[in-house]
Amino acid sequence: MNDQLLNILKKAKLNFAVLASILVLAVVGKLTNPEFTNGIFLMADQLVSELVLLFVAITLGAFIPNFKLVVFGAIAAFIAAVIAIQTGVFTYLTTDYLFAVLIVVLGFASIANLYRHYREFSLK
Repeated sequence: MNDQLLNILKKAKLNFAVLASILVLAVVGKLTNPEFTNGIFLMADQLVSELVLLFVAITLGAFIPNFKLVVFGAIAAFIAAVIAIQTGVFTYLTTDYLFAVLIVVLGFASIANLYRHYREFSLK
């Protein structure tokens, strides 16, 4: 295999893991609880039209060199927001909506980071 492709695959393992986990979530969700999964992915589809959210996700993926910080930060923010919802701080948000936001942010950040790795090697 090409050395550049191997280097991209080595550097982008977390990107592929995030994208694969979204795919596995969709497949397992369709098999176990299709109504819930459809609702989550419909919300995620509607969130794609929110350009500010996409710009933030793409910026996080493209410009933060340590992608682990992006992934763990997004998951930590999701957990903190869910705790805030459960304690009654956020009464206007739902966990389903936050999960859809997490899917969109991690998906687009992963793709942007993967493209950044590709650009690094294509310019050499």
